[in-house]
Amino acid sequence: MKILVTGTAGFIGSHLAEALLKDGHEVVGVDSVNDYYDVGLKHARLRQHGIRIEDAGPGVVLESSTNPAYRFMKADLADHDEIVEFMVREGFDYVVNLAAQAGVRYSLEKPREYTHSNVDGFLSILEGCRHSRVKHLVYASTSSVYGLNKNMPFREDRPVDHPMALYAATKKANELMAHAYSHLFGIPTSGLRFFTVYGPWGRPDMALFLFTDAILRGEAIKVFNHGRMLRDFTYVGDIVESIRRLVVKPVGADPAWDPSNPVSASSSAPFRIFNIGNSAPVPLMEYIGAIEDALGIEAKKVFMDMQPGDVPETHADTSALEAYVNFRPATSIRDGVGRFVDWYRSYYGRG
Repeated sequence: MKILVTGTAGFIGSHLAEALLKDGHEVVGVDSVNDYYDVGLKHARLRQHGIRIEDAGPGVVLESSTNPAYRFMKADLADHDEIVEFMVREGFDYVVNLAAQAGVRYSLEKPREYTHSNVDGFLSILEGCRHSRVKHLVYASTSSVYGLNKNMPFREDRPVDHPMALYAATKKANELMAHAYSHLFGIPTSGLRFFTVYGPWGRPDMALFLFTDAILRGEAIKVFNHGRMLRDFTYVGDIVESIRRLVVKPVGADPAWDPSNPVSASSSAPFRIFNIGNSAPVPLMEYIGAIEDALGIEAKKVFMDMQPGDVPETHADTSALEAYVNFRPATSIRDGVGRFVDWYRSYYGRG
């Protein structure tokens, strides 16, 4: 199949492109390669797939030097006409939208970046799907949409009307926009609520990267909420395996959906929401312990108050995902953190 994957210079998108290519699909990647974090890391991810970002230009679709089934275009999804025309011209079978302005804390500083990328950009994708008759749109949402909800584990059919940061609000907007297009135009859409993704090639603004880097430098790590946090950490390989199975299995209308008693996880339209998490929350201090063990170094710690927009606990109910694709994320923290540390040492040549 011919699959568009947005965000392929990013963490999850790079891993997903590799997996889909191994499956024998034709993959076209799109990414703006912005400077939210180290662009050198993004360039390196692209080089892994034979893409030289130096050759990118407006409207230029680059061919991989290592895999003829992979091509890449540098573009901003919010450039509406360019994206829609590109999608219509290419005629994709499936679309996976992972491109977004990520990060809860950054949304406090640069709110307009989030509406630009996550709302305007997503509208371009929806319009491109509408006009090119895409068989299935899979898009990244986030566990952050659960916001102030403390009813654990988080289930997709429960209300998510109280976000704690603009980032979460834009992702909730994506879910609502997708439902509108599923209802109006019959586009099958699946929203994926990711729970704290980590692993090799991970983002430098995430805790695992920050902690590993600081420990190896002999610097203290910042432990928020004085370590009293639980996170449903999910290994990137499990995220990718879930998407691989979902993307080629378009969702349909839920025959049991009742408009008199509506739930938000499905619909009379071809629309679904899935949690993707490990379903096994880990205390933050245990997570730090796994990093210390993998590095063989005890971390210096500075205990701090909770940051605005953060939540003390996340816990995914993934029964809907398991029932639909017969897969349950289960990589242990010890294994996943160990693989990240191995990659980090190799990539940066440190310790």
